Amino acid sequence: MKQKSIAIVGAAETTKLGKIPDMSQIALHADAALNAMADAGLKPSDIDGVATAGESPTETAHYLGITPKWVDGTSVGGCSFMLHVRHAAAAINEGLCSTVLITHAESGRSRVGSRGFARSPQSLQGQFELPYGVTSPPTMFTIPVLRYMKERGVSEEQLANVAVVQREWAAMNPRASFKDPISVDDVLNSKMIAYPFRLLMCCLVTDGGGALILTKADRAKDRPQKPVYILGTGESVETPMVSQMEDFTTSKAFRISGAQAFAEAGITHSDVDHLMIYDAFAHLPLYGLEDLGFCKPGEAADFIWERNTAPGGKLPLNTNGGGLSYMHSGMYGMYALQESVRQMRGTAPAQVEGAKISVSHGVGGMFGASGTIIFTNEGP
Repeated sequence: MKQKSIAIVGAAETTKLGKIPDMSQIALHADAALNAMADAGLKPSDIDGVATAGESPTETAHYLGITPKWVDGTSVGGCSFMLHVRHAAAAINEGLCSTVLITHAESGRSRVGSRGFARSPQSLQGQFELPYGVTSPPTMFTIPVLRYMKERGVSEEQLANVAVVQREWAAMNPRASFKDPISVDDVLNSKMIAYPFRLLMCCLVTDGGGALILTKADRAKDRPQKPVYILGTGESVETPMVSQMEDFTTSKAFRISGAQAFAEAGITHSDVDHLMIYDAFAHLPLYGLEDLGFCKPGEAADFIWERNTAPGGKLPLNTNGGGLSYMHSGMYGMYALQESVRQMRGTAPAQVEGAKISVSHGVGGMFGASGTIIFTNEGP
């Protein structure tokens, strides 16, 4: 993709976040979409491309009164929206459409009009993991993280510290679900979910959503908001079964997706001012820092412990509070993208002063998929 040829011109989350028992899942999609359209100064008739995951793009487009010329229903878990950004950018550059709406919403907590999570007995997971008690994200992610901790020499205290630092960022965000300070001891003394994960190492379960609108960069300057340009993109998938990862201490999908995005963007790690790494559980930022190349294997836990990612640190990470303290309705990737856009616009609650490049990195499934988007606020 040509650098900076595509811009984000609309970005918004649902009007409410957290517990929203009076709205169905499709209504949350519409709420986020209409908020993003208002942000961009556009109406449904201006949209000719639609992408979504969780809900059907057919249902979403119909509900919003949009008849698109381009549609993407790619659904690979929580990073689906990173892939949608990449696919939409390619489609716009190819002339398949001109203005794309990407929506996400889930009634993850209230379960109003939401879809079920049941895994088919015929699926690979159903046949080869489910019979052994590997049933949910906490029991799936424990498989690689225990090997990672053993081989990398990472302690439970260091794992807990990830949640502690992210709560510091959340404390500065009025929309965060949890803002009260926590300590390493608080995390280690919270309820055990599935060893080594305690409750405060696990993501929230909330209602909410978000939406993005993309168009050509040369059309972006006519919009109300400061354009945010796409500098680089990447995507990959590895395996639907966490037990079949090539190496439990590193994600092949992470490495491929990240390397693609950095190569396309033509930047080095020292150019990055702001970083979002999907954090459904406290170990994911460790994998992300290492697999994206910000830290060498085994160095990420110390990197966070030494407050490099904390407020005032050299690499601000998950500045909205992350899935651990801000929001996590199920597919968190959209919230990471939203925070990257806010940082590039200069409107984030915990704004990184002078930030010009932001990396937003997502995971889908239990290391099954990955998407990486690199943004900049410096125009072509």
